[in-house]
Amino acid sequence: MKTLKPSELILNADGSIYHVKLLPEQLAHKVILVGDPQRVPVISKYFDKIEFRGENREIVTHTGYLGRHRLTVMSTGMGPDNIDIVMNELDALVNIDLKNRVVRPEHKSLEIVRLGTSGSLQADIPVDSFAMGTHGLGMDGLLHFYRHGAIDETEICKAFTEHTSWPPTFAKPYVVKGSESLARKVGEGLYHGITITAQGFYGPQGRALRLAPAYPGLNAKISSFRYGQHRIINFEMETSALYALGKLMGHETLTVCTILANRINDTYSKDPKKTITGLIELLLERLIS
Repeated sequence: MKTLKPSELILNADGSIYHVKLLPEQLAHKVILVGDPQRVPVISKYFDKIEFRGENREIVTHTGYLGRHRLTVMSTGMGPDNIDIVMNELDALVNIDLKNRVVRPEHKSLEIVRLGTSGSLQADIPVDSFAMGTHGLGMDGLLHFYRHGAIDETEICKAFTEHTSWPPTFAKPYVVKGSESLARKVGEGLYHGITITAQGFYGPQGRALRLAPAYPGLNAKISSFRYGQHRIINFEMETSALYALGKLMGHETLTVCTILANRINDTYSKDPKKTITGLIELLLERLIS
């Protein structure tokens, strides 16, 4: 059995894993991920009991109970690079014996739902609505740094690449399906479609302040893409990495987002806090039902 080297599996002095700074017993089976550290207490205030609070860098973690259901809510910060760290370390907490530095013989699967904010890429999906990513389409390239076999939805990806005339200087796109079981549990009444993940907020999402995007027509190409019943409904910065690593590691992963901006209609929510609160309450209710 392979022993993981100290430079590969990095632990803190107390035995907790490096970035998320958790011990295995401090993590629940059901996990809610958010980008913003300040959103963690906004969610955990609904818990009946909080048994653990931890913080390291931008990663804030609260674990507790809502009724008889044990939940962890954790912030990741922004971007697929942070998801790479968090997903690997969450998986290690349940599937690696940290003390002996070996992979456990029995695999454990987590239920991980990202609750995020996003921008609509369809005129008919208004601000203040809720969206669920049936698939994550990654512009970030993260999946290609792992041996990934057949998890990529290659036909959708091929059609997208052709439709957009994808520049060869950009990272190769990939498409991974989210958890069907979690979608059935939390997705009713939400807008369903492909969530596209960018590796930045400005140029990668077609925004222009002082720097001009290299592909100014990309958003129009993205919003007009169709593959059978599939279309791309929203833009954000984490989902493709979450779905890819979740699939590779054997965890159930899903993203639900508020629509705070509509990139086609150039509109923005007048009360983002209210919209986010509505999605939090909806997700908590459905996760424990």
